[in-house]
Amino acid sequence: MDWAILGGGLAVGLVIALVTSPVGVSGAVFLLPVQLSVLDVPNPAVTPTNLLYNVVAGPGALWRHHRTGALRDPLVGRLVRGTLPGVVAGAVLRVFVVPGPTVFRLLIAALLLPLGLWLCARTLRTTRPAPPTAEPSPRVLTTLALAVGTVGGVYGIGGGSLLGPILAGRGLPVARVAPAALATTFTTSIVGATTYALLSLIGTGDIAPDWYLGLACGTGGLLGGYLGARLQPYAPDRTLRLLLGTLATALGALYATQTLL
Repeated sequence: MDWAILGGGLAVGLVIALVTSPVGVSGAVFLLPVQLSVLDVPNPAVTPTNLLYNVVAGPGALWRHHRTGALRDPLVGRLVRGTLPGVVAGAVLRVFVVPGPTVFRLLIAALLLPLGLWLCARTLRTTRPAPPTAEPSPRVLTTLALAVGTVGGVYGIGGGSLLGPILAGRGLPVARVAPAALATTFTTSIVGATTYALLSLIGTGDIAPDWYLGLACGTGGLLGGYLGARLQPYAPDRTLRLLLGTLATALGALYATQTLL
């Protein structure tokens, strides 16, 4: 691996995590198109490389949230318990069933583009703080987390990029959603990366992660995630919602464009 590519991966990981971690997104979902289109990481190795990024980058923001007590929220445990079996199932599907990235791009575009636009419009329409919204029932949270965990296992995107907009769209404060989404991404990425490592022993092709690139990007994400988590308390919830909606919209539009071109 070229040192310039490793340095670029570290810089990309830092910038992505700095921008996305305040709203509960690890940034792996933005790293994926860079790996596919710029760094030419082969399939399906791009998925475990993304998961490796999450494993290395995650502790930066999570350490900050741990110090503030945000990780003691029951929402964290409910989401983590739901996503863990999903990520194992997703990893198996990715290696033995799911084709290349085209289907993934279509699914993410179809989900995130309207969700991001709706979240931005809903936030801009609201001129005063919205009243507290009831948290979804444990059954709904478990079902949602299981589905997100499966998608994360297939494509290595963690899950925060999907859980964040959905839960924030339900009215939950971003300051509460972000730690839970990041904790979910971190734990599922550990399990997912381990599953891919085991599958590489029995499967064929590029199943193992690109270790050097994943570690380089993850180191940048570790620094950026911690800095982003420190900045989060200084941003109003309305600003964080707009940022989350804008990120979701931009990502959906990016994948829609890549699919059509």
